[in-house]
Amino acid sequence: MWWLQFVAKKLDKRLSDLGATAIVERGLGDDQHPSGYEAALDPWLSSLWSRLNEIKPHFFPKGPDFLVSNEELIGLPKFQVTYHNVDDIDSRLSTATDFKYLQMQIGRARSMSSGKVLHEKSKPDAFLKMVKNFPLTRASHEKDVRHFEFEFASQVIKYEIGDVLEVLPSQSPAAVDSFIQRCNLDPESLITVHPRERENRHIDNNVNTLDVPIKLRTFVELTMDVTSASPRRYFFEARSCIFFATAEHEKERLQYFASPEGRDDLYQYNQKERRTVLEVLEDFPSVQMPFEWFVQLAPPLKNRAFSISSSPLAHPTQVHLTVDVVSWTTPFKRRRQGLCSTWLASLDPEQSIYIPVWFHKGLLPPPPPSLPLIVIGPGTGCAPFRGFVEERAVQSQSSTIAPTLLFFGCRNKDNDFLYRDFWLSHSENDGVLSEAKGGGFYAAFSRDQPQKVYVQHKMQEQSERIWNLLCEGAAIYVAGSSTKMPSDVMAAFEEIISKESGAPRESAVRWLRSLEKAGKYHVEAWS
Repeated sequence: MWWLQFVAKKLDKRLSDLGATAIVERGLGDDQHPSGYEAALDPWLSSLWSRLNEIKPHFFPKGPDFLVSNEELIGLPKFQVTYHNVDDIDSRLSTATDFKYLQMQIGRARSMSSGKVLHEKSKPDAFLKMVKNFPLTRASHEKDVRHFEFEFASQVIKYEIGDVLEVLPSQSPAAVDSFIQRCNLDPESLITVHPRERENRHIDNNVNTLDVPIKLRTFVELTMDVTSASPRRYFFEARSCIFFATAEHEKERLQYFASPEGRDDLYQYNQKERRTVLEVLEDFPSVQMPFEWFVQLAPPLKNRAFSISSSPLAHPTQVHLTVDVVSWTTPFKRRRQGLCSTWLASLDPEQSIYIPVWFHKGLLPPPPPSLPLIVIGPGTGCAPFRGFVEERAVQSQSSTIAPTLLFFGCRNKDNDFLYRDFWLSHSENDGVLSEAKGGGFYAAFSRDQPQKVYVQHKMQEQSERIWNLLCEGAAIYVAGSSTKMPSDVMAAFEEIISKESGAPRESAVRWLRSLEKAGKYHVEAWS
């Protein structure tokens, strides 16, 4: 999006305004490009070196295309791994409770991770135990969407509707063991990991575990994504795989992948096929990389964020999630699955599996009961609004609540109508979504008729009701896929406002912008 390159564009314009002359055209990289920011960086650097060579040839006595040898480039890894004796284990662990031990162990590992984000909490806020796991879609449907219910196994954390739950997924133990074995590592080794430039390291004051040893296997399992994420391009470059490959044919292939000419083939081999670090190492068996380089180059194991789909007023000791179990087929017909969603779907509520979680504020602030709502949540975008409706149902028992219009969308009424009974029950008998309460529930089933019907079409059908609620000061909440849906919904609101008010489209656009500025148009979208 435009603001991601705002600083570069502003600086370029400012230099131009001051009379500077560009020696090459401005380059703008995009980290979300399938090949990474290098897709734009490689050709830009090539043009830069060529132009500098024309202007100042003494900068390049051996020419702009001269390559520095791998031995000169390799240097030292950014992280240092120190191995310890068994006596170095922190004595605090021997007296810690189960949850305290787990919390400390996760905190220790993630505080040492190369993927540690500044001010990100290393220790989980709480541990949850799954108590319900059931499908919301038909078994024959191409998508598997699950409803999960969790109870607090450790301390109860206060949360609000609209909040986000982050889950640390568990990697396959067999795959972790295979990675450790492939790298010739001792899983029982006690290690600490820290940057070589330690004074620049941000230390989580809530953990204080930077120098407390941890088992190597635990560190890999909790911090390094070796079983699901694809390594970025720099994993294949001279500073890593190429230098440590001993087989000549493997070295040549890695050099090609790391070159500008091989960028697209690397994309097909790596990102498109979603090859993992372990799979890449199996394809290049001669690569023997020191563990310090793996710590630096392997993708960090990231928490997965989900919109909470429950209200704490309705479920004081529980948290509910609505999760699409991700799976897909690669161009070479390899079946792939999402790490976290697949793991959660595999859990048996009868088992005592403790799930580390973090609570965060999302982009959907909890509305007061007196605020009218227009809510759009197709697919799993309905998840946070299930919590909204639960909350208003509880509030309605003791006070008057404002009207709520909810628009839901899916493919088929019989296959993926998520929470069908829940929505219908609240749209009847003076429920939160009933017409008697000034509300309404409208579902769009895109594949149940020859012409596709989406939420924006249902919005158009309720144009007058939407306009009336907006005139009463209603807030708009939108959640779901970040592809076309948010912009299509915005366009539908523009049309409705223009039609019902008799004002030009430009005025409708300004109206919606004023709602955004007033904090009454909220969007939470994900890819």
